[in-house]
Amino acid sequence: MRNERLAKRTIVLVLVLTLAACFSGDGEQTGLMDGRGSAGLQPFPDNYRSEALAIMRAYLNDPVGVRDAAMAAPVLRTVGGRPFYVSCLHFIPRETDGSYRGMHERAVVYVNGRVDRVLDRTSDLCAGAVYGPFPELEKMTR
Repeated sequence: MRNERLAKRTIVLVLVLTLAACFSGDGEQTGLMDGRGSAGLQPFPDNYRSEALAIMRAYLNDPVGVRDAAMAAPVLRTVGGRPFYVSCLHFIPRETDGSYRGMHERAVVYVNGRVDRVLDRTSDLCAGAVYGPFPELEKMTR
């Protein structure tokens, strides 16, 4: 009887530790894959412009009326301790009251050649980015 209780407690402890390992890590890694493509390093996201446009349509509350949009080509950056392709965006979104305030900068992270997420904190990720016009973002409709 005593051995049974000890065995049950051991099993519960192992399950708790296993679950804790699954949910541990820093916030930047959440949702990101292991940083490796099928051939080792991350593949370049060939459709990065169209994928960034699609995620920004969902990301922005109102995608209509974006101004001064610019995009940098994806470069390998470290996100959550792993290398991923990251493309940076600059744009001025139209606010809910119809006004325009300041420039926004966002980083689009690609995993295995596909868009994974948009990050608001871009200081290190977008440092030195070379931007080019991104008129597709300015022409979005609902």
